[in-house]
Amino acid sequence: MANKIKLEVVSPTEVVYTADANMVIVRSSGGELGIMPGHAPLIAGLIPAPVRVKNEEGEMLLAVSGGFIEVQPTKITILATCAELGDKIDVERAEKARQRALERLNNKQSTIDLDRAGFALKRATARLKAAGRIIQ
Repeated sequence: MANKIKLEVVSPTEVVYTADANMVIVRSSGGELGIMPGHAPLIAGLIPAPVRVKNEEGEMLLAVSGGFIEVQPTKITILATCAELGDKIDVERAEKARQRALERLNNKQSTIDLDRAGFALKRATARLKAAGRIIQ
């Protein structure tokens, strides 16, 4: 079994990240998944959360706002609704989005779409975690 697995993270507009990894950790709709080389084939839905990529240099984070993951024994493909490298995230913008979502959730008016506000909060929180501003 090889000690590396190819990872490709793709959004609708670009290939966000591609590299070899020792392990990739994602949050799926069924829970957290840790994927290493030789993993059994798998397809799962992803929820807004950081993706952790581990290799010899350490750990790198990407924010993913949902999508799907396909795992083959030698390759992982993440088809993300939106994906950003942790060090490229506009932290100020993400924090403002998080505050807006919290305000909407705390405002119990019937005109507020609570599901949409909840998703916005999860997305902003994932971005802030990937940027290292919120500890898991």
